[in-house]
Amino acid sequence: MRLLRVKHSGPAYNHLVKQLKSCRVLSSSSNSEHQEDGPRQLDFRPHRIILLRHGESQGNVDQNAYVTTADWRIPITDVGKRQAQEAARQLREKIGEQDAKALFYFSPYLRTKQTLDEILPFFDEDEILGIMEEPRISEQQIGNFQNVQQVLDAKSERSKFGRFFYRFPSGEAGLDVYNRVSSFIPTLVRDCIQYSREGHDLDNMNIVIVTHGLALRLFLMRWFQFSVHDFEESYNPDNCQLITMTKMKDSFGHAWMELEEEDRVSLCLPGSCGVPRNVHLHRLQAMYENRHNN
Repeated sequence: MRLLRVKHSGPAYNHLVKQLKSCRVLSSSSNSEHQEDGPRQLDFRPHRIILLRHGESQGNVDQNAYVTTADWRIPITDVGKRQAQEAARQLREKIGEQDAKALFYFSPYLRTKQTLDEILPFFDEDEILGIMEEPRISEQQIGNFQNVQQVLDAKSERSKFGRFFYRFPSGEAGLDVYNRVSSFIPTLVRDCIQYSREGHDLDNMNIVIVTHGLALRLFLMRWFQFSVHDFEESYNPDNCQLITMTKMKDSFGHAWMELEEEDRVSLCLPGSCGVPRNVHLHRLQAMYENRHNN
């Protein structure tokens, strides 16, 4: 299996950094570079970004697993393997276009690796652009070897305090996970631009991110810029549930990612959370410029 990575040095990388400084990577629905004959769209978005939570883990069915096993070494169950295989069939059906390619990112936890191991056999080698381990999409840290009752008490306190700001005594707050997931998104963007520079069509590219429930929701929170309140009202997806973001374009050349309606509803997110906040602003601006240019 090929393992492709962006080189973080040299003239090509410096040129990509220069490009990225000219656009708001995370929230803008429109980006452009200027040439002598006018602006040119810089589209860093793949056709789809598909996020999925790992398959059922031993820790999901038995809290005592964390007492003697490090969280990052908790395996998936037999049920989790079957869930991953079903997710692979759904992925295979969703990524079914001719010449479609897939780029995989995964958390370094054993349960996400094992989930990915069940998925990869459903794809031919020439359909896979790369497979990259990404620590920033790991599970929220809640301690080392855990005392079950202390963790249960902390989770009970968290439900009253709020998941986003509550900090586990020996671990992270949701805000910490949000910050590291946020730092991963520009890397994803740089990788897309690099593949585009190498001749790959982003409209045929599908990014698959195998991660954890909380990290998945916080990725969506950062990308779509919804509020802490909206996050607190949302729910984790089921194990191996596919959450799909699809690239959309309008007649003015703007592009953005939209969360599929069924997935948005399943996460209990309001309608405003399915598109980046400023998509409507850019639509209005484009309509204004179009009227005045004509």
